Amino acid sequence: MIFDAIVLAGGRASRLDGVSKPELEVEGRSLLARALDAASGARRRVIVGTPSEIPPGVMVAREYPAFGGPAAAIGAGVLALTAAPAGRGPLGLASPDNLLVLASDLPHSAKAVVELLAHVDDGTDGVLAIDSGGRRQPLLGLYRYGPLSAAVRAQDLTGLSVRALVDSLDLAEIPMPEGATDDIDTWADAARFGIAQRAAPAEPADRKGQPMSDRDDEAMRAALSEWSNRLTAALGLEAMEVDIDAVLALAGTAAHALLRPAAPLTTYLVGYAAGIAAAEKGAADADAAFGRAVAIATHLAKSEGR
Repeated sequence: MIFDAIVLAGGRASRLDGVSKPELEVEGRSLLARALDAASGARRRVIVGTPSEIPPGVMVAREYPAFGGPAAAIGAGVLALTAAPAGRGPLGLASPDNLLVLASDLPHSAKAVVELLAHVDDGTDGVLAIDSGGRRQPLLGLYRYGPLSAAVRAQDLTGLSVRALVDSLDLAEIPMPEGATDDIDTWADAARFGIAQRAAPAEPADRKGQPMSDRDDEAMRAALSEWSNRLTAALGLEAMEVDIDAVLALAGTAAHALLRPAAPLTTYLVGYAAGIAAAEKGAADADAAFGRAVAIATHLAKSEGR
């Protein structure tokens, strides 16, 4: 079966004193690496968060606003995956019908993913893990793309619970093997997996006293900058300088004035138009061509949203 995967690796880790949860190690592998391994059968994988290392071939996204909650993170993952061109995938595979949503704090999630894949039911909107206490685990589910995307588009995701996000979906409940849904939220949880408590990395002097929102923005920008550099290099555009702020502002305008999927479509079309203009008039006009395209798109999106 063909499926994509969203691995959630954000959050403040406040109950772990700010220590990065995805970087905690169980049996020599970080929690994030173990989650990516559990989703290794996916056609495409996207990490939603700010990972310190990005494995080759894995996409990265960030919820907006930063730390907007797991529902917003799922929305960011859906947006990143659906922003890719429609049709057949990069490996020549047909577009998948299913989307795995997986929290990165589940050390033994591989066992759960096997169970979910074995119980896919085309007559429902997806299959959901049920723990030993009978509780639903919406961050461990295999959802149908269409219904989940519709739920993402229909709601304001900031601060929304994942249970509220998927409440309208018809989901089959799949009991999980013992331990498959055990997660790590606190140092007591970590101790059960042999992880010793440790202090968070010392805060750089130049960030002391800085508001948390500013720090969040910095973390998001650093992740976007790293991804932009990797992508431009992979596309043979090493000399290209990307105005990340302008692209994000344009995407935000399109998403709020129209609808969320308008954001990737708008930025794609603006980039395409700017590329054609730059090719016709020379590379020196690239920035001006981009600015003109952004201005046109922004004006049109705002007028459509009135």
